[in-house]
Amino acid sequence: MTMKSKLRSVLIAAVAIGCLVGEAAVAATTLKMATDSGTKGSPAGDALKKWAELIEQKSGGELKVRVFYQNELGGQQEVFDLHVAGDVQLMLNWPMTSYDKRIGVIYTPYMTTSWDEALKAYSPGGWVNSLLGGIYRDIGLKFFGPWPEGFNGVATRGQHALTIPAAKDIKVRTMTVFPAPQTMQALGYQTAAIDWGEVYTALQTGVVDGEAGNVIFWDYEYFRDIIDTYVRTKHFFMTGILSMNHKAWDKLTPAQQKAVSEASLEIMNDQFKAAREQDEFYVKKAVEAGIKYIEPSQAELSVLGKAAREKVWPLMEQEIGAEIVNTIRSNASPL
Repeated sequence: MTMKSKLRSVLIAAVAIGCLVGEAAVAATTLKMATDSGTKGSPAGDALKKWAELIEQKSGGELKVRVFYQNELGGQQEVFDLHVAGDVQLMLNWPMTSYDKRIGVIYTPYMTTSWDEALKAYSPGGWVNSLLGGIYRDIGLKFFGPWPEGFNGVATRGQHALTIPAAKDIKVRTMTVFPAPQTMQALGYQTAAIDWGEVYTALQTGVVDGEAGNVIFWDYEYFRDIIDTYVRTKHFFMTGILSMNHKAWDKLTPAQQKAVSEASLEIMNDQFKAAREQDEFYVKKAVEAGIKYIEPSQAELSVLGKAAREKVWPLMEQEIGAEIVNTIRSNASPL
Protein backbone atom coordinates (compact mmCIF):
# COMPACT_ATOMS: atom_id res chain seq x y z
CA MET A 1 0.00 0.00 0.00
CA THR A 2 1.38 3.40 -0.97
CA MET A 3 1.87 6.20 1.56
CA LYS A 4 -0.99 8.10 -0.13
CA SER A 5 -3.32 5.11 0.25
CA LYS A 6 -2.33 4.69 3.89
CA LEU A 7 -3.02 8.36 4.56
CA ARG A 8 -6.40 8.06 2.86
CA SER A 9 -7.27 5.03 5.03
CA VAL A 10 -6.29 6.88 8.19
CA LEU A 11 -8.46 9.84 7.21
CA ILE A 12 -11.45 7.59 6.49
CA ALA A 13 -11.01 5.86 9.84
CA ALA A 14 -10.80 9.23 11.63
CA VAL A 15 -14.00 10.42 9.98
CA ALA A 16 -15.78 7.20 10.97
CA ILE A 17 -14.62 7.54 14.57
CA GLY A 18 -15.71 11.18 14.55
CA CYS A 19 -19.19 10.16 13.39
CA LEU A 20 -19.44 7.60 16.17
CA VAL A 21 -18.31 10.17 18.73
CA GLY A 22 -20.84 12.63 17.31
CA GLU A 23 -23.63 10.09 17.64
CA ALA A 24 -22.61 9.39 21.24
CA ALA A 25 -22.60 13.11 22.01
CA VAL A 26 -26.12 13.49 20.70
CA ALA A 27 -27.27 10.53 22.77
CA ALA A 28 -25.60 12.04 25.84
CA THR A 29 -27.59 15.26 25.44
CA THR A 30 -31.05 13.76 25.23
CA LEU A 31 -33.29 15.71 27.60
CA LYS A 32 -36.53 14.71 29.30
CA MET A 33 -39.32 17.29 29.23
CA ALA A 34 -42.57 16.97 31.19
CA THR A 35 -45.64 18.78 32.41
CA ASP A 36 -47.72 18.04 35.49
CA SER A 37 -50.92 19.37 33.90
CA GLY A 38 -51.87 18.93 30.27
CA THR A 39 -52.50 15.91 28.08
CA LYS A 40 -51.35 15.54 24.50
CA GLY A 41 -53.44 17.88 22.35
CA SER A 42 -54.33 20.31 25.17
CA PRO A 43 -52.96 23.90 25.05
CA ALA A 44 -50.26 22.97 27.58
CA GLY A 45 -49.54 19.73 25.74
CA ASP A 46 -49.22 21.56 22.42
CA ALA A 47 -46.87 24.08 24.02
CA LEU A 48 -44.72 21.26 25.37
CA LYS A 49 -44.54 19.59 21.94
CA LYS A 50 -43.57 22.85 20.21
CA TRP A 51 -41.00 23.68 22.92
CA ALA A 52 -39.30 20.32 22.34
CA GLU A 53 -39.32 20.77 18.56
CA LEU A 54 -37.85 24.27 18.81
CA ILE A 55 -35.03 23.11 21.08
CA GLU A 56 -34.11 20.36 18.63
CA GLN A 57 -34.26 22.74 15.66
CA LYS A 58 -32.36 25.59 17.27
CA SER A 59 -29.63 23.25 18.55
CA GLY A 60 -29.14 21.80 15.08
CA GLY A 61 -30.08 18.37 16.37
CA GLU A 62 -27.45 18.35 19.11
CA LEU A 63 -30.22 18.22 21.71
CA LYS A 64 -32.95 15.58 21.54
CA VAL A 65 -36.03 15.94 23.72
CA ARG A 66 -38.33 13.20 25.04
CA VAL A 67 -41.75 14.58 25.99
CA PHE A 68 -43.91 13.29 28.84
CA TYR A 69 -47.46 14.57 29.29
CA GLN A 70 -49.75 14.76 32.32
CA ASN A 71 -49.58 11.71 34.63
CA GLU A 72 -47.10 9.84 32.43
CA LEU A 73 -44.42 10.19 35.11
CA GLY A 74 -46.70 10.57 38.14
CA GLY A 75 -48.74 13.26 39.88
CA GLN A 76 -47.91 16.94 40.29
CA GLN A 77 -45.62 16.54 43.29
CA GLU A 78 -43.87 13.46 41.90
CA VAL A 79 -42.99 15.12 38.60
CA PHE A 80 -41.78 18.29 40.30
CA ASP A 81 -39.61 16.08 42.56
CA LEU A 82 -38.08 14.51 39.44
CA HIS A 83 -37.46 17.98 38.02
CA VAL A 84 -35.66 19.24 41.11
CA ALA A 85 -33.64 16.01 41.28
CA GLY A 86 -32.61 16.39 37.62
CA ASP A 87 -34.30 13.24 36.32
CA VAL A 88 -36.63 15.52 34.32
CA GLN A 89 -34.49 18.28 32.89
CA LEU A 90 -37.15 20.56 31.40
CA MET A 91 -40.63 21.26 32.69
CA LEU A 92 -43.78 23.27 32.21
CA ASN A 93 -44.95 23.20 35.82
CA TRP A 94 -47.59 24.65 38.08
CA PRO A 95 -45.13 24.99 40.93
CA MET A 96 -45.26 23.07 44.19
CA THR A 97 -44.18 24.79 47.41
CA SER A 98 -42.65 21.75 49.13
CA TYR A 99 -39.08 22.86 48.36
CA ASP A 100 -39.46 26.55 49.06
CA LYS A 101 -42.62 28.12 50.43
CA ARG A 102 -41.68 31.36 48.69
CA ILE A 103 -42.87 29.77 45.45
CA GLY A 104 -46.31 30.44 46.93
CA VAL A 105 -45.90 34.03 45.75
CA ILE A 106 -47.42 32.86 42.47
CA TYR A 107 -50.58 31.93 44.38
CA THR A 108 -50.99 35.22 46.20
CA PRO A 109 -54.73 35.96 46.17
CA TYR A 110 -55.85 39.11 44.39
CA MET A 111 -52.31 40.20 43.59
CA THR A 112 -53.49 41.42 40.18
CA THR A 113 -57.07 41.83 38.97
CA SER A 114 -56.82 42.72 35.27
CA TRP A 115 -55.14 41.14 32.26
CA ASP A 116 -53.03 44.20 31.52
CA GLU A 117 -51.71 44.38 35.09
CA ALA A 118 -51.07 40.64 35.25
CA LEU A 119 -49.21 40.39 31.97
CA LYS A 120 -47.08 43.41 32.87
CA ALA A 121 -46.20 41.88 36.27
CA TYR A 122 -45.34 38.44 34.87
CA SER A 123 -43.51 39.53 31.71
CA PRO A 124 -39.69 39.64 31.66
CA GLY A 125 -38.66 42.65 33.74
CA GLY A 126 -41.96 42.66 35.63
CA TRP A 127 -41.97 42.60 39.41
CA VAL A 128 -43.50 39.12 39.80
CA ASN A 129 -41.19 37.71 37.14
CA SER A 130 -38.16 39.06 39.01
CA LEU A 131 -39.32 37.57 42.32
CA LEU A 132 -39.86 34.12 40.82
CA GLY A 133 -36.51 34.05 39.03
CA GLY A 134 -34.57 34.37 42.28
CA ILE A 135 -36.72 31.84 44.12
CA TYR A 136 -36.37 29.20 41.41
CA ARG A 137 -32.60 29.68 41.32
CA ASP A 138 -32.43 28.96 45.06
CA ILE A 139 -34.00 25.50 44.60
CA GLY A 140 -31.70 24.57 41.73
CA LEU A 141 -33.91 25.46 38.77
CA LYS A 142 -33.28 27.74 35.82
CA PHE A 143 -36.30 30.04 35.45
CA PHE A 144 -37.13 30.92 31.85
CA GLY A 145 -40.46 32.61 32.43
CA PRO A 146 -44.20 32.20 32.86
CA TRP A 147 -46.74 30.44 30.66
CA PRO A 148 -49.87 32.44 31.56
CA GLU A 149 -53.42 31.06 31.40
CA GLY A 150 -55.57 33.74 33.02
CA PHE A 151 -57.77 34.33 36.04
CA ASN A 152 -59.32 31.33 37.73
CA GLY A 153 -62.70 30.75 39.32
CA VAL A 154 -64.98 28.30 41.09
CA ALA A 155 -66.76 25.56 39.15
CA THR A 156 -69.66 23.96 41.03
CA ARG A 157 -72.67 21.69 40.70
CA GLY A 158 -76.09 22.50 42.09
CA GLN A 159 -75.21 25.72 43.87
CA HIS A 160 -72.80 28.64 43.58
CA ALA A 161 -71.79 31.74 45.53
CA LEU A 162 -71.09 35.38 44.76
CA THR A 163 -70.70 36.39 48.40
CA ILE A 164 -68.83 35.03 51.40
CA PRO A 165 -71.98 34.09 53.38
CA ALA A 166 -73.42 32.23 50.36
CA ALA A 167 -70.33 30.00 50.15
CA LYS A 168 -70.55 28.53 53.65
CA ASP A 169 -72.30 25.28 52.60
CA ILE A 170 -70.18 24.67 49.48
CA LYS A 171 -67.14 22.39 49.70
CA VAL A 172 -64.58 22.90 46.96
CA ARG A 173 -61.43 21.19 45.85
CA THR A 174 -58.31 23.35 46.05
CA MET A 175 -54.74 22.79 44.93
CA THR A 176 -52.54 21.13 47.52
CA VAL A 177 -50.22 24.13 47.76
CA PHE A 178 -50.22 27.00 50.26
CA PRO A 179 -52.18 29.28 50.32
CA ALA A 180 -54.87 27.75 48.07
CA PRO A 181 -57.02 26.21 50.85
CA GLN A 182 -56.56 29.27 53.06
CA THR A 183 -57.70 31.56 50.23
CA MET A 184 -60.94 29.68 49.61
CA GLN A 185 -61.63 29.52 53.34
CA ALA A 186 -61.24 33.30 53.45
CA LEU A 187 -63.88 33.48 50.71
CA GLY A 188 -66.25 31.46 52.87
CA TYR A 189 -65.94 27.97 51.37
CA GLN A 190 -65.29 24.61 52.98
CA THR A 191 -62.19 23.09 51.38
CA ALA A 192 -60.45 19.84 50.53
CA ALA A 193 -56.91 19.91 49.12
CA ILE A 194 -56.90 17.26 46.37
CA ASP A 195 -54.25 16.35 43.77
CA TRP A 196 -55.26 17.17 40.20
CA GLY A 197 -55.38 13.53 39.12
CA GLU A 198 -58.08 12.75 41.70
CA VAL A 199 -60.41 15.70 41.10
CA TYR A 200 -62.83 14.03 38.69
CA THR A 201 -63.54 11.18 41.10
CA ALA A 202 -63.95 13.60 44.00
CA LEU A 203 -66.54 15.60 42.04
CA GLN A 204 -68.29 12.53 40.69
CA THR A 205 -68.66 10.89 44.10
CA GLY A 206 -69.69 14.07 45.90
CA VAL A 207 -66.59 14.35 48.08
CA VAL A 208 -66.61 18.00 46.96
CA ASP A 209 -69.28 20.21 45.40
CA GLY A 210 -66.90 22.07 43.16
CA GLU A 211 -63.39 22.82 41.97
CA ALA A 212 -61.62 26.09 42.74
CA GLY A 213 -58.17 25.93 41.22
CA ASN A 214 -58.35 26.63 37.52
CA VAL A 215 -59.15 28.80 34.55
CA ILE A 216 -62.30 27.72 32.76
CA PHE A 217 -60.49 25.55 30.18
CA TRP A 218 -59.70 22.82 32.70
CA ASP A 219 -63.19 22.72 34.17
CA TYR A 220 -64.80 22.68 30.73
CA GLU A 221 -62.40 20.09 29.33
CA TYR A 222 -62.49 17.65 32.22
CA PHE A 223 -65.66 18.24 34.23
CA ARG A 224 -68.36 19.64 31.93
CA ASP A 225 -70.48 16.52 32.44
CA ILE A 226 -70.48 17.16 36.21
CA ILE A 227 -70.42 20.93 36.85
CA ASP A 228 -73.13 23.40 35.85
CA THR A 229 -71.77 26.81 36.95
CA TYR A 230 -68.48 28.67 36.74
CA VAL A 231 -67.96 31.86 38.77
CA ARG A 232 -64.90 33.88 37.76
CA THR A 233 -63.74 34.85 41.26
CA LYS A 234 -60.26 35.87 40.00
CA HIS A 235 -58.64 34.82 43.27
CA PHE A 236 -55.45 33.72 41.44
CA PHE A 237 -53.87 34.62 38.13
CA MET A 238 -52.93 31.17 36.91
CA THR A 239 -49.66 30.59 35.12
CA GLY A 240 -47.39 27.70 34.45
CA ILE A 241 -43.62 28.11 34.62
CA LEU A 242 -41.02 27.13 32.02
CA SER A 243 -37.91 25.92 33.80
CA MET A 244 -34.85 23.66 33.59
CA ASN A 245 -32.84 21.80 36.19
CA HIS A 246 -29.79 24.00 36.78
CA LYS A 247 -27.24 21.15 36.88
CA ALA A 248 -28.52 19.96 33.51
CA TRP A 249 -28.37 23.55 32.23
CA ASP A 250 -24.75 23.91 33.36
CA LYS A 251 -23.77 20.79 31.39
CA LEU A 252 -24.90 22.31 28.10
CA THR A 253 -22.53 24.16 25.81
CA PRO A 254 -23.08 27.92 25.42
CA ALA A 255 -24.61 27.30 21.99
CA GLN A 256 -26.98 24.70 23.42
CA GLN A 257 -27.95 27.01 26.27
CA LYS A 258 -28.71 29.71 23.71
CA ALA A 259 -30.93 27.29 21.79
CA VAL A 260 -32.90 26.31 24.91
CA SER A 261 -33.26 29.94 26.04
CA GLU A 262 -34.47 31.12 22.63
CA ALA A 263 -36.95 28.25 22.37
CA SER A 264 -38.29 29.00 25.86
CA LEU A 265 -38.71 32.70 25.09
CA GLU A 266 -40.60 31.89 21.89
CA ILE A 267 -43.01 29.58 23.74
CA MET A 268 -43.55 32.18 26.46
CA ASN A 269 -44.17 34.99 23.96
CA ASP A 270 -46.60 32.82 22.01
CA GLN A 271 -48.62 32.20 25.15
CA PHE A 272 -48.64 35.85 26.23
CA LYS A 273 -50.29 36.64 22.88
CA ALA A 274 -52.65 33.66 22.91
CA ALA A 275 -53.71 33.34 26.58
CA ARG A 276 -56.52 35.88 26.66
CA GLU A 277 -57.95 34.70 23.36
CA GLN A 278 -57.77 31.06 24.49
CA ASP A 279 -59.57 31.90 27.71
CA GLU A 280 -62.37 33.74 25.90
CA PHE A 281 -62.71 30.84 23.46
CA TYR A 282 -63.26 28.35 26.28
CA VAL A 283 -65.78 30.62 27.98
CA LYS A 284 -67.84 30.37 24.78
CA LYS A 285 -67.34 26.61 24.61
CA ALA A 286 -68.45 26.23 28.23
CA VAL A 287 -71.58 28.30 27.68
CA GLU A 288 -72.40 26.28 24.55
CA ALA A 289 -72.06 23.12 26.65
CA GLY A 290 -74.70 24.42 29.08
CA ILE A 291 -72.44 25.74 31.83
CA LYS A 292 -73.65 28.98 33.42
CA TYR A 293 -70.81 31.52 33.33
CA ILE A 294 -70.86 34.34 35.90
CA GLU A 295 -68.51 37.29 36.37
CA PRO A 296 -68.98 38.97 39.78
CA SER A 297 -69.44 42.73 39.71
CA GLN A 298 -66.52 44.97 40.60
CA ALA A 299 -68.14 45.64 43.99
CA GLU A 300 -68.50 41.90 44.66
CA LEU A 301 -64.90 41.24 43.61
CA SER A 302 -63.69 44.06 45.83
CA VAL A 303 -65.33 42.47 48.88
CA LEU A 304 -63.84 39.06 48.06
CA GLY A 305 -60.41 40.50 47.37
CA LYS A 306 -60.25 42.55 50.56
CA ALA A 307 -61.31 39.55 52.65
CA ALA A 308 -58.64 37.31 51.09
CA ARG A 309 -55.92 39.93 51.47
CA GLU A 310 -56.88 40.62 55.09
CA LYS A 311 -56.82 36.96 56.11
CA VAL A 312 -54.25 35.36 53.80
CA TRP A 313 -51.54 37.96 53.26
CA PRO A 314 -50.52 37.99 56.96
CA LEU A 315 -50.21 34.18 56.77
CA MET A 316 -48.04 34.54 53.69
CA GLU A 317 -45.84 37.02 55.51
CA GLN A 318 -45.16 34.34 58.15
CA GLU A 319 -44.43 31.71 55.50
CA ILE A 320 -42.53 33.55 52.78
CA GLY A 321 -41.19 36.60 54.57
CA ALA A 322 -42.12 40.22 55.13
CA GLU A 323 -39.82 41.49 52.38
CA ILE A 324 -41.66 39.60 49.63
CA VAL A 325 -45.11 40.42 50.98
CA ASN A 326 -44.20 44.11 51.27
CA THR A 327 -43.18 44.00 47.59
CA ILE A 328 -46.58 42.50 46.82
CA ARG A 329 -48.37 45.18 48.84
CA SER A 330 -46.46 47.91 47.02
CA ASN A 331 -47.30 46.59 43.56
CA ALA A 332 -50.70 44.85 43.90
CA SER A 333 -53.71 46.05 41.95
CA PRO A 334 -56.05 48.43 43.78
CA LEU A 335 -59.39 47.00 44.87
